[in-house]
Amino acid sequence: MHALANPLRFQRFASAFTPWLLLAGLGLAGAGLGIGLFLAPPDYLQGESVRIMYVHVPAAWMSLGGYLGMAIAALVAFVWRHPLASLSVRAIAPVGATYAAICLITGSLWGKPTWGTYWRWDGRLTSMLVLFLLYLGVMALIHLHEDRARGLKMAGLLAIVGTINLPIIKFSVEWWNTLHQPASIRLSGSSIHPDMLTPLLLSAGGFLMLFAAIVLIRMRALIAEQRIEMRALRRAARAG
Repeated sequence: MHALANPLRFQRFASAFTPWLLLAGLGLAGAGLGIGLFLAPPDYLQGESVRIMYVHVPAAWMSLGGYLGMAIAALVAFVWRHPLASLSVRAIAPVGATYAAICLITGSLWGKPTWGTYWRWDGRLTSMLVLFLLYLGVMALIHLHEDRARGLKMAGLLAIVGTINLPIIKFSVEWWNTLHQPASIRLSGSSIHPDMLTPLLLSAGGFLMLFAAIVLIRMRALIAEQRIEMRALRRAARAG
């Protein structure tokens, strides 16, 4: 972690790994979605509509994992003043928000033929919407505050406090009466047939690698932006 604290060293690391992450992510996601959408069997209850699972579930997992990663980066920025931690928060927020939006949209499309409605204010759906709004709140604090450093601190604080919503999302189907089905994959095993589980895990692996690749691309862009701003400030100071 400390070895990557140097922006130039991180740039070299990101430049080397980003193409491989992109290729592997596209390959895994393509394979998972291809098998899931065209080759996997339909569900005996939900029929063909279950194929939305191969997009919806990985997007949900990544939006949760992305928020946790963003909160950890914010905590590192507060405690250890890691040079790239605040940049990680800025890089992760819009990517996680996009995944959360995909989760909400595909969930609504899945809900109509399954439950007879696009939306219901139950525990799982509402807490996922709150997660999306938390992402938007972090982004707003970063970009709308006049003092960028103060805005980043406030955004980091919101990211950390917002982690209280993660266990609510996880256990909402157990705590409250909800339309959403309970978890099908647990540490003790899975209730999903292997013909459906395999493409789901392939798709999830691809979504994860694409998430990481996009975050690295955004961090490289933010580092370059900072360098340009510092050069502009130095030129302005010399000119003054």
